[in-house]
Amino acid sequence: MSNRMAGEVAVVGAGIGGLVLALELHDAGIPCRIYEAVPEIRPLGVGINILPHATGILARLGLTDDLARVAVTTRESAFFNRFGQLIHREPAGRYAGHEHPQFSVHRGDLQRVLLDAVRARLGPDAVRLDHRCVGFDQDRDGVRLRFRRSGDGASLPDVPAALLVGCDGIHSAVRAQLHPGEGEPRYSGVNMWRGTTVAPPILTGASMVRAGWLSHGKLVVYPIRRDVDGHGNQLVNWVAELETPRHGRRDWGRPGRIEDFIGAFADWHFDWLDVAALLRGTERVLEYPMVDQDPLDRWTVGRVTLLGDAAHPMVPRGSNGAGQAILDAAALRRCLCADDDPERALRAYQDERLPATARVVRTNRSTPPDIILREVWARTGDRPFGRVEDVIGPDELTTISRRYAEATGNPSGRTSH
Repeated sequence: MSNRMAGEVAVVGAGIGGLVLALELHDAGIPCRIYEAVPEIRPLGVGINILPHATGILARLGLTDDLARVAVTTRESAFFNRFGQLIHREPAGRYAGHEHPQFSVHRGDLQRVLLDAVRARLGPDAVRLDHRCVGFDQDRDGVRLRFRRSGDGASLPDVPAALLVGCDGIHSAVRAQLHPGEGEPRYSGVNMWRGTTVAPPILTGASMVRAGWLSHGKLVVYPIRRDVDGHGNQLVNWVAELETPRHGRRDWGRPGRIEDFIGAFADWHFDWLDVAALLRGTERVLEYPMVDQDPLDRWTVGRVTLLGDAAHPMVPRGSNGAGQAILDAAALRRCLCADDDPERALRAYQDERLPATARVVRTNRSTPPDIILREVWARTGDRPFGRVEDVIGPDELTTISRRYAEATGNPSGRTSH
């Protein structure tokens, strides 16, 4: 970076986007520090997928081997109706001939790999915990951040920085200051419940399965840890989605109740999976509404910008939440390295990534990756079929898959949850 930027880049939030950004900036020789609200980072959430366009960035940062040790390298994506009949399957990641893999991984495992790398490369003080950002001030020379402790709300000393990047998620304080009075999230009409269950391998043991449709229940299942008990069983991530007018506040850690949705899946007993038993085998259910927000007209004001969910909260479909945050981090690093004027660099980053992510948000609303399931559901009247070729042809299936991949910037031409 140029001599026009004196001081560190302050990264607010130690989620996936903030940690990848810190590794990118460090790799580019740009000093930075992360400020995280929680007093202790714990493995929150359940499974996520990292598609090849994002794993390529993590590979450049030297993280492939560490991720491969904790993740499942996904072999295929497979679509079924709610009667367990195969609609379509396609290879994923390296199995589709691409340079980089698709990883299915517990979010906490991915965060731990990234956090360990940040501390090892940037130093033990690279992440300051219990620093909840409550606001900032800026001028032409820099930014001053205000913090409070999360536990007792006590004020902490202000922190000067050259730039501020808000990576503080769906309830971003940085976004709230840049866009005061923003409206409520947009509910899609679909609620989601999530959990994990220790179970024998399903299909290939590295398959991502999507089955059913939202009106009667849609299911996504994939493994995120291998051989968790020494007997070959895996930690299997499941997502149950159902159309419902009721939903609660968006909170990734909000507990859910299995009785609110299990009825839709009670008779899902396939020869390759007992769905009801899988769902009942979980110890903890999480609930999250399928919500997003309208794309902003700008992320950047002066020396402050947004990244990841703070910039573009989207419906959690298509493996795009973490993936788009990783793409943001790589783009921001590239823009800062390419321009001696830090404010101009932040605007260039916004001009590159805001339209791309807005396209993902809108595509998930209109033609999401599970549109294949919707087409079969509609064409069959939600009944079993004799031959899938009589319902939807292979060329049409390929076209649907390719269109979503192009809209989301995934060069693999494949889709995932």
